[in-house]
Amino acid sequence: MNGRVALITGSAKGLGKTTALALADQGCHIALNYVHSAAEAEQLRATIQAKGVQCIAVRADISDSKQLEELVDKVSQQLGSPDIVVNNAGPFIRERRLFLEYTQAEIISLIQGNLIGAMLLDHLVIPSMRKKNWGRIIHFGFGHAGEARAWPHRAVYAAAKTGLVSFTKTLAVEEAPYGITVNMVCPGDIRGMNKEKSIAEVEHVEDLETPRGRPGSGEDIARVIQYLCHKDSDFITGNIMDISGGLDPIRPWISNQG
Repeated sequence: MNGRVALITGSAKGLGKTTALALADQGCHIALNYVHSAAEAEQLRATIQAKGVQCIAVRADISDSKQLEELVDKVSQQLGSPDIVVNNAGPFIRERRLFLEYTQAEIISLIQGNLIGAMLLDHLVIPSMRKKNWGRIIHFGFGHAGEARAWPHRAVYAAAKTGLVSFTKTLAVEEAPYGITVNMVCPGDIRGMNKEKSIAEVEHVEDLETPRGRPGSGEDIARVIQYLCHKDSDFITGNIMDISGGLDPIRPWISNQG
């Protein structure tokens, strides 16, 4: 992947940061994206540049179409048009709520940030990928998203991501003749600083909720993205990949106690 340009949204921290570092290790030039984490983005930019590749950090809210256009323009001008796009950014409300407990503004924000923003970004980068007859697009989902099951207390987020599942599969078919693959990775319940840890750092930590018996790490996700972005992974497209240690995050029941 030497010389490829990778744009990772929401990449100043967490899984986006780990993915950016992993792709930089493969020789990719990196475009970081952030909204509020300017200091973290700048620190990461310096770390990535020390690996011998180019790196820029661009502030942009992926739920704003104008800012998305400016993001792609800046990346194209400073690094070249993106060859790899990892749609990592997306709002999530951890507090468990019934659908009627969400405000209209929250509903719109969750759909815009998790579905429409990814679609619009893909729409902006695909023309240049087609010209090169090569591209890798990665979407982020959640465990078992491909089954479109009920997920009480997560109605809006689940609707956005399962919509993205269908889009992922459709776009994969439409863009396959142009050498562009489109896949979705679905992390397990990876929390806090584990998003930036290696497998070695978590492999001896006990996690009784995960069938594997250990918590997930950022490396678990990043190494799958590395594989999907490899030049020889062109036959792998339209897939929804659970990376969860066997954990089912969905509890398909709800009590009337709330």
